[in-house]
Amino acid sequence: MKIANHRTKIVATIGPASSSSSQLKALIKAGVDLFRLNFSHGTHEEHKAVLQKILALNKELNTHIGILADLQGPKLRVGVVQDGGIPLEEGQVITFTNEEGIGNAQKVYMSYVDFAKDVKVGERVLCDDGKIVFEVIATDGVSTVQLKALYPGILYSNKGVNLPDTDVSLPCLTEKDLRDLDFILTLPVNWIALSFVRSADDIHALRSIIDSRGHRAKIISKVEKPQAVKNIKSIIKASNAIMIARGDLGVEVPIHLVPTIQKDIIRKCIQWARPVIVATQMMESMMTNPSPSRAEVTDVANAVLDGADAVMLSGETSVGKHPLETVRAMNRIMKEAEKHYSWRDKRPKINRKSSTFLSDIMCVTAAETAEKVRAVAICGLTVSGYTAFRVSSYRPDAQICIFSSSSELLGTLNLVWGVRCFLYDKFTTTDGTIEDTISILKENHVVQVGEIVVNTGSMPIEKRFRTNMMKISVVE
Repeated sequence: MKIANHRTKIVATIGPASSSSSQLKALIKAGVDLFRLNFSHGTHEEHKAVLQKILALNKELNTHIGILADLQGPKLRVGVVQDGGIPLEEGQVITFTNEEGIGNAQKVYMSYVDFAKDVKVGERVLCDDGKIVFEVIATDGVSTVQLKALYPGILYSNKGVNLPDTDVSLPCLTEKDLRDLDFILTLPVNWIALSFVRSADDIHALRSIIDSRGHRAKIISKVEKPQAVKNIKSIIKASNAIMIARGDLGVEVPIHLVPTIQKDIIRKCIQWARPVIVATQMMESMMTNPSPSRAEVTDVANAVLDGADAVMLSGETSVGKHPLETVRAMNRIMKEAEKHYSWRDKRPKINRKSSTFLSDIMCVTAAETAEKVRAVAICGLTVSGYTAFRVSSYRPDAQICIFSSSSELLGTLNLVWGVRCFLYDKFTTTDGTIEDTISILKENHVVQVGEIVVNTGSMPIEKRFRTNMMKISVVE
């Protein structure tokens, strides 16, 4: 299959609108690089069936489309209410309780058992993505909390609850997450997304479970809590990748701060060579319309110009009316924006004190050299994926072509900005391997005779060390 030519990657969520083999195949051909399985919805059997279809399509199309399993996390909700909704007047007082029952204008069930213990008087409680705003006026510390509505509105059944001012004592991994994780770790997924991360400890807890099962999945931390923004440096360092989940983030923090938070996180992720995904409401109007709004086009383009590794589609591809048209439209927007992306002011500085300093220097030198000699491609052989992450963080003009003997690792790297993946399992001599990789690029029409390629690798090749070698080759 012909290699896609966009550098910024597309993540598409799978659901009823996109779960058939024919729909998945069309989305891959339209430019999807990673499929997201959202464990907030669907059964284990449904997710496994979709995963098997993706793996079959990778073999059929000779692609390395990655798979992301997204854990739900501690999502808080109100229960069922009478008549489907409770009208609220400004200043109206209502009680939230942890005792289950049908809600009414006096009392509503809230799924969070320790709600009364954690909240304090004066804190805000937001419902339905912030459409309903309450203030805590009293709590018994055990089971009930009195809330005052700050604005009129209607409180509907089963709507989500956000607590932006509260230090929530819930664990990051819920009982549902642990059950889902137990299932996920039986599957060859490439990435696992952790929802509502608050500190690096949350990431370490998930990693210990993944490691105990001997799984190679890497962790994407979803930034959607104010605590995550506060602890962003330690969270980025502890994670393999970051997702800026602007839906809940835009409710949990003042919404006017979201654009600058997005830019700051992307800048930090590039510095530390962590892929970063911008997510939520990117093309939401295309859930019903065949074309995006002007604001959505600008939003996607700005994510590309900020330097994001990937942009993500949620409901647009999972339950929307136009999943294929959405991916095609996003692809067009990205390609145009990439023509105007200035990489140079976003390039990372290498840390001399880092344990990977020598390898980092080699990767950056390869990217700089490729620019100076006008190479069309930078080739890297990798066992861990490190070379791909580090070279990509430099955002070189040349294509980044990564070779590995692990198809699973290539699926992981398919998320990374600018990286194109190739399966290669010979690893004979250094010179022989370089010749082989260039031949593969010629066969795939990535390079032509007379063009320049910068090769990176490790010597001796059989030791599989970190990158410690660079060679400039002219395609013959």
